[in-house]
Amino acid sequence: MIRHTLHDGWHLTAAAGPVPEHIAGRTVPAQVPGSAHLDLLAQGLIPDPYLDRAEEELVWAHRTDWRYATTVTAGPAAADERVDLVFEGLDTVADVLFGGRLLGTVANMHRSYRFDVRELLTGRETDLVVTFRSALAYAEEIQERLGSRPRAYPHPMNTIRKMACSFGWDWGPDLQTAGIWKPVRLERWRVARLAEVRPLVTVAEDGTGRAEVHAVIERSGLGEDTELALTATVDGRTVTTVVPAGATTAQVTVEVPDARLWWPVGHGDQPLYDLEIGLAAAVGGRVGTPLHTVERRIGFRTITVDTTPDEHGTPFTFVVNGRPIFAKGANWIPDDHFLTRITRERLERRVDQAVGAHMNMLRVWGGGIYETEDFYDVCDERGILVWQDFLLACAAYPEEEPLWGEFEAEARENVARLTSHPSLALWNGGNENLWGWMDWGWQEELKDLTWGLRYYTELFPRIVAELDPTRAYADGSPFSPRFAPRDMHPNEQDHGTRHEWAVWNRVDYTHYRDHIPRFCSEFGFQGPPTWATLTRWIHDEPMTPTSPGFLLHQKAEDGNGKLDRGMAPHLPEPRTFEDWHWATQLNQARAVAFGIEHFRSHWPRTAGSLVWQLNDCWPVTSWAAVDGDERPKPLWYGLRHAHAPRLLTVQPRDGRPTLVAVNDTDEPWDGQLLLKRLSFAGEVLDSATISLGVSARSVAEIELADSLLKPADAAREVLVATAEGTRAVHLFAEDRDLAYDPRALTAEAVAVPGGYRVDVRATSFARDVAVLADRVAPDAQVDDMLVPILPGETRSFTVRTEADVDPALLTGPLVLRSAGSLHSVPA
Repeated sequence: MIRHTLHDGWHLTAAAGPVPEHIAGRTVPAQVPGSAHLDLLAQGLIPDPYLDRAEEELVWAHRTDWRYATTVTAGPAAADERVDLVFEGLDTVADVLFGGRLLGTVANMHRSYRFDVRELLTGRETDLVVTFRSALAYAEEIQERLGSRPRAYPHPMNTIRKMACSFGWDWGPDLQTAGIWKPVRLERWRVARLAEVRPLVTVAEDGTGRAEVHAVIERSGLGEDTELALTATVDGRTVTTVVPAGATTAQVTVEVPDARLWWPVGHGDQPLYDLEIGLAAAVGGRVGTPLHTVERRIGFRTITVDTTPDEHGTPFTFVVNGRPIFAKGANWIPDDHFLTRITRERLERRVDQAVGAHMNMLRVWGGGIYETEDFYDVCDERGILVWQDFLLACAAYPEEEPLWGEFEAEARENVARLTSHPSLALWNGGNENLWGWMDWGWQEELKDLTWGLRYYTELFPRIVAELDPTRAYADGSPFSPRFAPRDMHPNEQDHGTRHEWAVWNRVDYTHYRDHIPRFCSEFGFQGPPTWATLTRWIHDEPMTPTSPGFLLHQKAEDGNGKLDRGMAPHLPEPRTFEDWHWATQLNQARAVAFGIEHFRSHWPRTAGSLVWQLNDCWPVTSWAAVDGDERPKPLWYGLRHAHAPRLLTVQPRDGRPTLVAVNDTDEPWDGQLLLKRLSFAGEVLDSATISLGVSARSVAEIELADSLLKPADAAREVLVATAEGTRAVHLFAEDRDLAYDPRALTAEAVAVPGGYRVDVRATSFARDVAVLADRVAPDAQVDDMLVPILPGETRSFTVRTEADVDPALLTGPLVLRSAGSLHSVPA
């Protein structure tokens, strides 16, 4: 097979719609893969869509049609040669013309397209034109035909197979991209090709790894169908099977004795094996001329989800290689609204941040995309389990054509595409749609209209059972396994997965403790981006939580109101915008860590928590731990602490505070546990030493004496628990009511190779000490944050930066922060 990419020489023209005068009739160079917005931006014809209020200026593009055009010069096909024009991804509704002939009309961003063009090749220049219709206009037409159905946002994103968050979300812009968003090429081939390759990888009880390769074969239709040979090679072992003449499917299995097992990060290594699949002509049962070769990487492991009923209800526990694991992770959205800017290097940085926060799972959320091979490859390499949604979110979806056929086509293609990845752990029917049908007034609005149930209970499980039976399937998230929504609420805490959104929307974060879910697959709290990101993109003068540019980058309904109400029970009322920015970031980290520690303390009853969300797709106030410019917010540091392999946390048990030790390692946690009740000034008011013994991958509860739990002065005392370098602090009142010393911290910064060291000393107890280094230099990042420092202690922070800065700036009052700094106005 010979491949020729067709990425050069493209041009873009607005074909129809409300186009501004300076763009109408103009043809500009086009990047492929790319999008119309980025091409216009590259020519200086539009402002950066993320800047200030530019999103409002670009609403006209929602209803614009775009024409991409280039020329192709390719020699005529030989008599026995097929030539296909292949588009890996078109966003979204498009007519494809080659040499003036309509090859097809497409309307699904989440699948590829292949057109036979052998009869159209002349050896001369041939026009290739792709004309994109307004996705919004198309979606409205389908809605008019099939009937309106409820959804979370105004645009009918549930009637078109386009990334749902293209149309805006409560953290994302409404920009509605259009373009050739994945590679395009010509493929020349003879006799037959591998149209689909599905390695189903398992491990036998004796440790033998099995790669069972299922192949779908397309024959050229030119000449006689002959015997073929299908081979598979793993770890130096090659197995070949003969494919009879005319057959279009085949299977070959390679076994690897004593295969090295692939584990999630924190549980073992991630050995990967190269798998090569070859299709060749066969002569008398022997392998002849090679025709097509496909390469994959596989990992030997078993992954199941335990939903066997128990005394509490229905668990939802991932079991890898026979070991139940606590899933520590986050939800994943597209890492940039403009998808073609996402590189493998960017994905590596993001997944490394997940690993750095002690995560072992990412959930690819149903309002985004099936991610690129790069994403799953990186997760394979890092040991990050992937929970994969089918792409339906927060809406009722018609089950009629053209939607049904498109859902089936995209599901089949993407399930087959992803089977080789050891990181892929679960297929999930969609996001919050079962919940929406039960609780969001859909039933009254829908009446007799279809809403998607057959996708979740018929189509998707049938496709997974057929194409990828090695993995579990769930109807949705949240979801109560084995129950129809009417029989058991999909968000019931004792069964399956739960989303916890009363916290953030209605109640204080301490109410996380009201529920002990079996698996919490969504929960979270908002906070603004880092200061450097915020001030790069928003230039309001003055900047306030209600200034116009800031508000455009706050997409949540009453988002700032919820931020303020969420802080009020815990922190002093901010008196400056700088205070408000720090306080909301701090409260975000506190809220989410509070939930994680609660969930982890109930292992194995609770078997996982996936915070909403790891990443952002643009600069915005959101639930993300890493902002749109890739900078970790204080929340990221809070996640790292709360996900630590060994954790001490104080939790209520039977009406009294109890110390819980969580050991998520393979070694017992033995040693001495030192407990002290201290005054903020450092006086030891009570103490105890207890022998600590926590088995591997388990949790222990330690009862505390009343003398440790009953302060003489709740505003000036702290309980500190320490074991082998792991520390927990427990306060007896909220920060707003604590008598912090505003002069508790002194600091000195000195230059070191690669950056600066900031030595911080506390003369009085200081909570959540942070160095907000990005305020000094945009590339500056500190090694740790949200650290408690006891009186008399010195803690050193390392700031990495290439900038040459005045070290004194790193100890200034707007950079060196703590919870106590909110009690006084910084200079």
